Amino acid sequence: MAVETRVMNCIMCPMGCELTVTIEDGAVTNVTGNTCPRGAIYAKNEVTAPKRMLTSTVAIEGGVLPLLPVVSADVLPKERILDCACYLRGIKVQAPVKTGDVIVENILGLGVNIIASRDMELHAQ
Repeated sequence: MAVETRVMNCIMCPMGCELTVTIEDGAVTNVTGNTCPRGAIYAKNEVTAPKRMLTSTVAIEGGVLPLLPVVSADVLPKERILDCACYLRGIKVQAPVKTGDVIVENILGLGVNIIASRDMELHAQ
């Protein structure tokens, strides 16, 4: 039976609790140091299946700026973030765009949409 201990900081709130996570045979068996239940949930997820939000930009034609800020509508598997970012390099949208518009639906089949994180008006000619 392999037992491992990891120390990590919780990012679920501004407290930033220092968590000590005990892992036995790949499963989290104990979490200490958290001041709220969210810390234990975060630690278990971070050890077994880490996920992250993706913030990036895509090219936009006809906009007042050359790039449109975008964000994932939900968390993505951490190991697929780079793949998603690479995919977004090939995306080009047309202005105008409103905050919350879906830019890429179900990116890479992961069940998460990529949405605009700001309005982008047409550039006046």
